Amino acid sequence: MTLTGLTNHLWQSTLFAVLGGLLTLTMRQERARVRYWVWLAASVKFLVPFEWLSVMGSRFASVSGIAIIRGHRFYEVIEVVAGRTSDMVTPDFAGRASIVAGVWCLGIVAVVGWWCVRWRSISRTIRGAVRLQQGREVEILRRVELKLGVRRPIEIMQSADATEPGVFGIAVPVLLWPEGISNDLADAELEAILTHEVRHIQRRDNLTAGLQMMVEALFWFHPLVWWLGGRLVAERERACDEDVLELGNESRAYAAGILKVCEFCLRTPLPCISGVSGGELKKRMVWIMTNRAVQKLGFGKKLMMGMVLFASVAGPVAVGLVHASESPGESEARNVTVASSDQGAEHASVQASKQEMMGLIVKKVNPQYPEAARKAHIQGEVVLRATIGTKGNVENLQVVSGPAELTPAAVEAVKQWKYRPYRKDGRAVEVETDITVNFTLAE
Repeated sequence: MTLTGLTNHLWQSTLFAVLGGLLTLTMRQERARVRYWVWLAASVKFLVPFEWLSVMGSRFASVSGIAIIRGHRFYEVIEVVAGRTSDMVTPDFAGRASIVAGVWCLGIVAVVGWWCVRWRSISRTIRGAVRLQQGREVEILRRVELKLGVRRPIEIMQSADATEPGVFGIAVPVLLWPEGISNDLADAELEAILTHEVRHIQRRDNLTAGLQMMVEALFWFHPLVWWLGGRLVAERERACDEDVLELGNESRAYAAGILKVCEFCLRTPLPCISGVSGGELKKRMVWIMTNRAVQKLGFGKKLMMGMVLFASVAGPVAVGLVHASESPGESEARNVTVASSDQGAEHASVQASKQEMMGLIVKKVNPQYPEAARKAHIQGEVVLRATIGTKGNVENLQVVSGPAELTPAAVEAVKQWKYRPYRKDGRAVEVETDITVNFTLAE
């Protein structure tokens, strides 16, 4: 992915997360698990560029032979969101790509390294723990498993370290239980805490937390990514709280059990260790004690979520289908023929697709079809010759050929184009360029 593509991906993912946040505002009375999945989708979007979906659409069209007719307004909007245009100015990183990539990689190494240190610490705790095969904790845990329909018994490991109860592992999760904490918990409190942990395992919260950690490592520089991590922790704990109370556990005993755990233990060392004291603890205590009823997701909101999800996937795929099914004339319009020369130096002619040119063009404005030419059914291509300056500006525009009715629109559009400076031997040089703009009326 080029730096321009990465910039497009970042603002698209940010916009997707903002829309997800607005969606959750309409679901404050619904179950926490619904909001949790909305936030998770917003986080995972950082791992899935819209551009990939567009490429998938193009390949599907080429294999299946499906053709889609392009609609002017709708197409332009979706194409911008899908990252298939360069109509917005992006930062000029030309010549500094290696520095940006180096800083990015250093950030990834620092984040992953810090997490590895913490992971090794909790791993040592697990290795030093003793498996409980009998006792009060095991008896209550098996009763909870029976109530929740757990088929595979969960191992419970007792540790001498003062860490909080939590679930460790993804493929074969184990329950880490601090030694001595059961002495402070009544049976009802112990059962509620164990129910909370078993629900973490059933929901596979450690797996989704691992995905979020991957997003945070790759996009460590984006504040929204870390904020999303906080929202996911808060909603996953709230979701387990709802399940604990719905299973008949008494709210006062549950709240008292959580407070005793907090008094006894330290905080969870990693976000991928699902504990009981995470999230917004004060708000959780208020909600648990009031035990307010939550609403089921209504048909209207289900439909709204489905439409948002469908548009997010189908929009970029549709752009790919349109690009793959363009007519030959339209395809010419979406490619630029660049003839470069440097004051008598060796002449080079390059035919590049728009995808390949995205690393050079940072702003491209499409021409408006003149109304008079449209009514007269005038079509054709306008060839312009321009000089791309050392700062990437379009200069010395001249008309080489093309219908007189179409040339003013082509000139007006191309004057607004912006390129990254063309570099030769490490320095920016002026380049003479032929640009073909194709005007084609839809049949």
